[in-house]
Amino acid sequence: MNDEAIIDVRHLYKSFGDNHVLRDFSMTLAPAENLAVLGKSGSGKSVLIKCIVRLLPLDQGSIEVLHEDVGALDLDQLDELRARVGFLFQSNALYDSMTVRENLEFSLRRHWNAAQRKRGADAAVLEALTDVGLAHTVDMTPAELSGGMRKRIALARTLILRPSIILYDEPTTGLDPITSREISQLIVSVQQKYKTASIIISHDMHCIDITANRVIMLIDGKSYANDTYANLRKSADARIQEFFD
Repeated sequence: MNDEAIIDVRHLYKSFGDNHVLRDFSMTLAPAENLAVLGKSGSGKSVLIKCIVRLLPLDQGSIEVLHEDVGALDLDQLDELRARVGFLFQSNALYDSMTVRENLEFSLRRHWNAAQRKRGADAAVLEALTDVGLAHTVDMTPAELSGGMRKRIALARTLILRPSIILYDEPTTGLDPITSREISQLIVSVQQKYKTASIIISHDMHCIDITANRVIMLIDGKSYANDTYANLRKSADARIQEFFD
């Protein structure tokens, strides 16, 4: 395994019946790096990040996250690891019956630690909402917010636990171009402020251009290309170029 990587995926296979989604896929994530995984719909991007936090079991291969063998952890150990890995769901996964404050406090109650106890819930909630520019929404409900605002609240709920890694699952899907750009810029701001490492699953080329330090192209279940956005854009490979056309 790569001693410097904080995520190290080796020879990963994942199938659903006869649908072989990931086939000998390998990748690493460095500290404080934003890595985008680009692929067509159904290529296995979301399956990959669900395997990383063991929401889906592996068929073959190995995954280390923060130098822990994910496949070898018991449920308590896995829960502790997941508290260090923020997961921004494509659907946002906010509780409609709760206020914004209650949504954020729910994460604290599930994964309360000494650092959060010292800061206090109110201060933690306010800081997380301030980070995403929505402190004024603390007593509103998700139904009162726009799609972009709900995405920001979901990110605030992730940030409140101070994760070392954030996994973004299609963070700009369903958003208008202006809001998509704002969310992409927010992802960069979070990386710069908290030195988080992130995997950004997307087929939004503008989001990837803004956010990614490095891009992996997931094609035929494998890491087909691994380079910067600028270098990939200049590639003469037809399978790479079809993403930029």
